[in-house]
Amino acid sequence: MNVPPAGAMTGPDAVVDPSAWIGRTDTLRDVATPTPIAALAATLDNGNPTLAEDALPPLWHWLYFLPRPKRSEIGSDGHAARGGFLPPVPLPRRMWAGGRLGWSGPIHSGDAITRVSRVDNVSTKSGKSGDLVFVLVKHVISTGHGVALTEEHDIVYRDAPAAGSIAPTPPRARIDEAWSLRVVPDAVLLFRYSALTFNGHRIHYDRRYVTEVEGYPGLIVHGPLIATMLAELLRSHLPDAVLMRFEFRAVGPLFDIAPFDVCGRPSDDGRSVDLWARNADGGLAMQATATLAVAT
Repeated sequence: MNVPPAGAMTGPDAVVDPSAWIGRTDTLRDVATPTPIAALAATLDNGNPTLAEDALPPLWHWLYFLPRPKRSEIGSDGHAARGGFLPPVPLPRRMWAGGRLGWSGPIHSGDAITRVSRVDNVSTKSGKSGDLVFVLVKHVISTGHGVALTEEHDIVYRDAPAAGSIAPTPPRARIDEAWSLRVVPDAVLLFRYSALTFNGHRIHYDRRYVTEVEGYPGLIVHGPLIATMLAELLRSHLPDAVLMRFEFRAVGPLFDIAPFDVCGRPSDDGRSVDLWARNADGGLAMQATATLAVAT
């Protein structure tokens, strides 16, 4: 049962203080079963799926610890209704804006895994686009051998756009990539990723909702899916590299109505790789940096 933190107001006329959720924790347990691994490999058109004896590729741990709210607990946008572990922010739009991940050990298919999550910070801001609430969540994932992964997860809540407003134009993306892959998204790709991650957010599969209610031109490509594609681009070109850190930030949305490119360029010293996603108009959609282990 979810109990509001101390300091949070309750009742129908309560004014919720999201900062009261700072320090709230949650622990989940799972098993890294092989079926989702094979399913994601098929979804990504990967001809060499990870087998049971291999470590999960970077970011594939997002297949586990999935939220499972009851149907009666789902909000109008397909997300779980506000409240519970995350603060009940009343703003209508919620997005996974980025994150930072650090690996200290592998997760293998079949491992029993535990994730301890903590709301580390909640902050508010007002700008040209309206009110914003930023929630920072820290996850620590462990196997039977100890901590395997630490992740900081940035969540942003914001107002719906005013009628007639024009979405800001993202900055231009780099064009000096050493590697690139053209991705042609469609509703099937987005539906399959939503199903694999048990993500009910309607912006990814309900075209009428996303265009008529949210006001977007098409279905939105999941931020975690784009980040996974960036990590997979690196893995395809540097299959023996050991990823130690991965930082990513969403800059602008991508939609299923146009192709996009995932791009990468390794540093001259081989210690890191710059990665980015570029929309069909040349705008930056996501940027990331991967830090690699240095051979000794």
